[in-house]
Amino acid sequence: MAIRTRKLLGTVLLLVLVVIYSLLALGVAIVLQVNQASKLIELAFYAVAGLLWVLPAAVIVSWMARPDAPTETPPPAAR
Repeated sequence: MAIRTRKLLGTVLLLVLVVIYSLLALGVAIVLQVNQASKLIELAFYAVAGLLWVLPAAVIVSWMARPDAPTETPPPAAR
């Protein structure tokens, strides 16, 4: 796959990841009733949840930045 195609797909995947992850983090916060906990626990939850999305995003970005596979060039023509 060409690097331009990987970058396009990676950009779309990153946008989808951010939307889905934010909705999941919000759902977990609601189920765990984080806003009812102490402010320190609430801060810790949002700090961890705010940084956790970086792991899958890093995988996507490293996949996007991979160089193209070398193309095989035919040997020079015999004279």
